[in-house]
Amino acid sequence: MSDLLQHLRERKLVQWALAYAAFAFALLQGLDIVAQQFGWADGVRRGITIALVIGFFVTLVLAWYHGERGAQRVSGVELGILTLLLAIGGGLLWRFALTVNASERSTSATTSSTTAPSTAGAHADDKSIAVLPFENLSDEKANAYFAEGMQDEILTRLAKIGTLRVISRTSTQQFASHPGNLPEIALKLGVATILEGSVQKVGNTVRINVQLIRALGDEHLWAETYDRTLEDIFAVQGEVAGTIADKLGAALSADARKQVDEVTTRNAAASDAYLRGLSLLRQGYSVAQETAAIHAFEDAVKADAHFAAAWARLARGYSHLIFMGTDNSPERAAAAKHALETAEQLQPDTLETLAARAYYIFRVQGDYEEARKRFEVLHARWPNDVDVMLTLSYVLTRQGHQPEADAMVAQALTLDPLNVQVHKLRAFNASYERQFDEVIAQTHAVLALAPADAEARPIEAVAWLARGELERAAQLLGPAPTLLSEENERPHYIELERLQRSYATSIARLGQMLDTPDPQAGPLDALSVRVELADMQRLAGDRAAQANYIGVRDALREMLRHKPDDPFLLSGTVAVEAGLGNEKASFAALDALHRKTSERKDVLVDRATLEQRARLLARFGHKDEAIAGLRYLLGVPYGAPYNPITPATLRLDPDFDTLRDDPEFQKLVQDPQAAKGGS
Repeated sequence: MSDLLQHLRERKLVQWALAYAAFAFALLQGLDIVAQQFGWADGVRRGITIALVIGFFVTLVLAWYHGERGAQRVSGVELGILTLLLAIGGGLLWRFALTVNASERSTSATTSSTTAPSTAGAHADDKSIAVLPFENLSDEKANAYFAEGMQDEILTRLAKIGTLRVISRTSTQQFASHPGNLPEIALKLGVATILEGSVQKVGNTVRINVQLIRALGDEHLWAETYDRTLEDIFAVQGEVAGTIADKLGAALSADARKQVDEVTTRNAAASDAYLRGLSLLRQGYSVAQETAAIHAFEDAVKADAHFAAAWARLARGYSHLIFMGTDNSPERAAAAKHALETAEQLQPDTLETLAARAYYIFRVQGDYEEARKRFEVLHARWPNDVDVMLTLSYVLTRQGHQPEADAMVAQALTLDPLNVQVHKLRAFNASYERQFDEVIAQTHAVLALAPADAEARPIEAVAWLARGELERAAQLLGPAPTLLSEENERPHYIELERLQRSYATSIARLGQMLDTPDPQAGPLDALSVRVELADMQRLAGDRAAQANYIGVRDALREMLRHKPDDPFLLSGTVAVEAGLGNEKASFAALDALHRKTSERKDVLVDRATLEQRARLLARFGHKDEAIAGLRYLLGVPYGAPYNPITPATLRLDPDFDTLRDDPEFQKLVQDPQAAKGGS
């Protein structure tokens, strides 16, 4: 053994091994960059890695036989020990190479808060599945909605099986119906199996082809063709979902089996309308899109008044229109209640009906506590439904349970890893907690998935604003809005220009917006811009602010006669009364706003109202109370509505100029603990 060690030292075998490992590591890192730039296939990169592993053995053998003492005869013991050392070293390098290769394949995801599942390909759970878009083989291409609805309904039934992990449709819809790179898709989605399908609709008959494939090795596990009429279409969907569960060894509870096998209607017209509605819902949200989906579900219940699932979807659609403020009329509220109660009378225990009740409680009644309980029960019984998870996260955030809300969003990302909206939600939640590194990471994840996304860069810009890095924020914002109806980036520009104290720039831009005709703008759009203009004029010392404030106040008073509890109108009243210097009236309006918004027990809204109060207190000279309020707000998560206050914004915001000389305020803006968001 001592002779062998002497030989190793003389031939510098250890030095050669370390030098080669360092060279291989550096080369792989460099090739990783080149491969990503030029889109090299995985096979090329694997071939290079294997060549480097072989080169390790060759290098050590050459080093042994051509060392300082030249070629020598090696004893049997030396040869055995040397072989063992080479095997161990080669094995370690091979393991390293596999790790690097896996890292290369998974770089599509994100950052420190990675969103792609850690399991993929051969390492994915065997009971994981993604359902790719079904191909429309109908001669009438207008029947594409039918194929989309079929895919969605099968996916919905699979999602009810708690022993499966089912990827959401949002993450699968970007892929082709029968792609040639199934292993790569499975890797991105973190699943072991893929379901492909096609649908051909001719009159009242439908042919459905489905095949279940194990992605690694492209192994076909099961395939079937179903020829059915529209009356039997929902029976097929349950049969497909149940068969897949059996093929993947996913046990079904009695409740899950009942939910999966449910035949919701045997009416052909109702089935067709219902699938049309599902397809419309999955094409992205807009008022027009949702309204069209609601009309489709209305057609479904007209065709079959006992179609409980369609009534449940109607209730959810009506509730969402109310929640978004699109139509919160008494007639719409009555329609939502009627649709919900009809679904409950027909099928009270289905997950669709239970979901409709939960969404109604949340969106229409505004009872967060009861909604949370309902959605927790739903999540336990419907663990693959991402919409349920995200709504539950929303409720938890507004109840002040931010860690639980964050965990729910993270869980949703494992089922919907390519959904940019989930990444944005994670960014918003991080901003509430002043975790601006995470906000930036999530916006980069969005851009990696959707480079043309219009919201990602403004979201990142707001994070830089919160850190006080105004130039960097300005670089990320898009063109300044020129029309009243272009409200997406207007608040960001107002905040930027306030912190920059670029009042003249704002005044000119807002004045031009008011002078530019905009058929898409409503009266509230004009009022919002007039308040912003008056605020900038006041800060600039422009006397024109007074007339603008008075004009807006008169308009708001008229509107409040008809809607005395409208939060938007009350918030505007706070701003104009404060701008006019009416302390008592501004606090009275703020108290009315707080009473209205506190009905939902929403901590984010409540804390945003407390920030408004702190601003009023500072403006009207109540320094101690203002500083106490700011001290509290710096320690809690919230959004107002985009970011909470930070030490950086306190240093820059003109609303707090009255507090600049106060030692307690100076402590706030310099407190490292308060600056945990990176300011």
